Amino acid sequence: MSQRSIWRSLVLLSLALLLGGCASLRGPGGPGQKLDPWESWNRKVFSFNDKLDEHVLVPVSTAYSELVPAPVRQGIDNVFGNVNDAWSAVNLVLQGRLRASVEQGMRFAVNTVLGFGGILDISTEVGLEKKSEDLGKTFGRWGFGTGAYIVWPLFGPSSVRDTVAMPADWSASPSLVFREGSAKVAIYSLQTINTRANFLRASQMLEGIALDKYTFYRDAYLQRRGSFSDDEEFEVLTPDKPEPDPPAQSGP
Repeated sequence: MSQRSIWRSLVLLSLALLLGGCASLRGPGGPGQKLDPWESWNRKVFSFNDKLDEHVLVPVSTAYSELVPAPVRQGIDNVFGNVNDAWSAVNLVLQGRLRASVEQGMRFAVNTVLGFGGILDISTEVGLEKKSEDLGKTFGRWGFGTGAYIVWPLFGPSSVRDTVAMPADWSASPSLVFREGSAKVAIYSLQTINTRANFLRASQMLEGIALDKYTFYRDAYLQRRGSFSDDEEFEVLTPDKPEPDPPAQSGP
């Protein structure tokens, strides 16, 4: 991403947050009631995304998890996570958290060199804790509120602040190393399917407990993105670790 594009994103951020009101997440009434002025439109987009997930992503991800061995799926997950560690280290520097940035840099270096490009997560085994950061969180550390809640077609839940940060976050994705458009689409598709496969069981559990999926996802997203303390931040849906493939049945 060029310097000119970065500055353009920062200018857009300032304008968007001013227009969005930079409302605070905290206060009576819950985050959703304060930060969802476009709820009617958001619900329509959410319904579209939910149907797409049900009829496309879930079947594809289910087939993927059944066909691809668990160690391979875990290795792919580790590679994408390793790239994220490098971007997290950059954002931790921007947040002024230098010690955490060094740790994330070490995670990236160790896993890249000793973990065969990140296929193996050696760093976790030696106690280097993973801290996932992005530009949206960095803007939050700088004092910018989330702004209004937005649901984008295909991309899902976001906010004014996180939407403005999207171009920079995308520029740090694994597909960045490829110049050809077809390769970028292939890598992005693999990342999407692999991630969705990790959440299959968690999303099935959610189906049985959430009375209103839209409200659940909205409030969970705003709570998670509005918390910038490592002790406070939480993941509402925990990705499933790829289960080991069952041992082959021996003949009688």
